[in-house]
Amino acid sequence: MSEDIKPFRIDIPQSELDYLKDRLTRTRWADGQVPGWERGVPGEALKHLVTYWADGYDWRAHEARINSFPQFQTEIDGTNVHFLHVRSPEPDAFPLVLTHGWPGTFAEYLDVIGPLTDPRSHGGDPADAFHLVIPSVPGFPFSGPAAEAGWDDTRVARAWAELMRRLGYGRYGVAGNDVGSMVSPIVARIAPEQVPAVHVTQVFSFPSGDPAEFEGFGPEEYGRLAFLQRFMDEHSGFNKIQSTRPQTLAHALADSPAGQLAWIMDPIRGFGDHPPEVDKLLNEDFILTVASLYWFTNTAGSAARLYYENAHHTDEAERGTVPTGVAVFAHDFRAIRQLAERDHNIVHWSEFDRGGHYSGTDAPDLLTGDLRTFFRDHR
Repeated sequence: MSEDIKPFRIDIPQSELDYLKDRLTRTRWADGQVPGWERGVPGEALKHLVTYWADGYDWRAHEARINSFPQFQTEIDGTNVHFLHVRSPEPDAFPLVLTHGWPGTFAEYLDVIGPLTDPRSHGGDPADAFHLVIPSVPGFPFSGPAAEAGWDDTRVARAWAELMRRLGYGRYGVAGNDVGSMVSPIVARIAPEQVPAVHVTQVFSFPSGDPAEFEGFGPEEYGRLAFLQRFMDEHSGFNKIQSTRPQTLAHALADSPAGQLAWIMDPIRGFGDHPPEVDKLLNEDFILTVASLYWFTNTAGSAARLYYENAHHTDEAERGTVPTGVAVFAHDFRAIRQLAERDHNIVHWSEFDRGGHYSGTDAPDLLTGDLRTFFRDHR
């Protein structure tokens, strides 16, 4: 296996853009649509975005923005890994791995790269600077599809530890969102000598069934449990399908850009009950950049497979002992600290009155500030 790290640049052929536009303009729309989001993505919302994707969205502008950051690829454990590696101008900057989720991509962190790597130029303290490594999970755009089965969270975490070794970082922090919130603590368990602390934006600690866990719960905690229950009852269909039959789903996603867009629109929009303004947290260009990344790389199906791999992974998770910071955003899954402390060594806990599941994009100032604050004590 080669350990070579090769520069990478996105350059989607014009023929692929022309083909996408042709497919979008010939979309066959579903009949019998009912207004509202209760039953899934409504036809009018999808038609609006498909029209903009075909006739207004400028992929080349977003491609150029991504290419303004240094990108690389390397082979780890038999599969390709794509990553951004943005070094700070500050010589004493602390290395930090940022891991995205599903249906996100590395692009959900573009808005925090400048402030985190160069705080001096963004009104911050240069002592808070980071060297950033932002990898794409195997199976996801520009890393995928994974060459073989078995790429669950633990294998991804091992790949990140190997990636950081190759880059020459002997000590570094890890942080993540969604899938990244599960991968990052595992990196710390795999490489305890290298990782002094972990930061996450969700903690997926659920009640075990022991009534004692509910002692001290008030309206806030029970409200968060109710939100979780609504998610499980009304919004978790994607989870069940991707955990059981991702390959069947993959054929549909690979063949229809409108269908792929619909599949990711619902979870990107958010879960549960929320005020209308939350729908505007992520603009149309962000959603279509995510959709374009999946479409041009044909990785919607292989990314979905991560859920299957995790569902069939049988290792018992150990309680995390590495110092862990948690940022809880207002319109995301709102973790319950009492349950989180059962599974992790929580030393930092922030609650924010805005921001959603993609805080790197919809609340980059808050995420940047929390990462700076947390890692000051763990560099």
